[in-house]
Amino acid sequence: MMTQRACVVWCIHSLHILLHPASQVFEYLDNRCKVHKNAINYCQDVVRRKLVDWESIFRSDLSKPITGVDLVVTVGGDGTLLQASHLMDDSVPVLGVNSDPTQSKEVEEFSDVFDATRSTGYLCGATPENFELVLDNILDGRIYPLKLSRMAISLNSQPLSTYALNDILVAHSCPATVSRFSFRIESGDQPASPLVHCRSSGLRVSTAAGSTAAMLSGGGRVMPILSRDLQYMVREPIAPASTTSHLLHEFVRPDQSMKISWSCKDGEIYVDGSHVVYPIQHGDTIDVSSKAPVLNVFLPHVSHPGTSK
Repeated sequence: MMTQRACVVWCIHSLHILLHPASQVFEYLDNRCKVHKNAINYCQDVVRRKLVDWESIFRSDLSKPITGVDLVVTVGGDGTLLQASHLMDDSVPVLGVNSDPTQSKEVEEFSDVFDATRSTGYLCGATPENFELVLDNILDGRIYPLKLSRMAISLNSQPLSTYALNDILVAHSCPATVSRFSFRIESGDQPASPLVHCRSSGLRVSTAAGSTAAMLSGGGRVMPILSRDLQYMVREPIAPASTTSHLLHEFVRPDQSMKISWSCKDGEIYVDGSHVVYPIQHGDTIDVSSKAPVLNVFLPHVSHPGTSK
């Protein structure tokens, strides 16, 4: 049996809904909360039956690096796994359990009232229905994790403590304010592209895993999941120069990095959404590359050459 000690991360959301109890929306959200809690209870019951030591941590209590375990299990959605990943290195694999997958029948049923779409669960390798089977396969060594590339970020030559698994967004904190910045691709200490000056809604840079998220929604391309490249896109560029317009959406190879110079009074670096944010100021420089520890993620539904050990 592979795993001797496991860390299980639960996602708990408190629902504060100011709606009449008979409201269709209220009933739906209340049911979602019950389904999620039932998933947590079920996953706990499954883990209790296994010959492993384990401990439970609520997502809101995650604050220090996760160490001393052989497996991390997150129960919630992609966001729960992303938050846990920020406290993990490449020595511990993670399995995400999508506690409440979107049901197409519900989306259609409630389409005239509200959006019933839930977490995509792209990074989750199990649901409550198959969690025990997937866990047994992991413990018995029948399946192996994929090594997903992450993004290293430096601010003014100082490495940030958080590695991005999905993407980063460099932008002004006010969405109505123009973001002004310049960037170039570098190979070692040598420029590999011209300096590109931008006025836009910001700059998004994604990993291969993140290429199916906001990058795809913005018109980007889906990348092979094990690619070590980064993909970047300037959002809503204003009157881009014709000589560099072809560089507004491109890729950064593993042997390259991207250097960004910020030219607004204020701004933010958003890492994997809005939970991890680093403030930036005029004159700050940001370096991004794929030179970061990989994250070992169990995704048994994803087929790719080299998946087996």
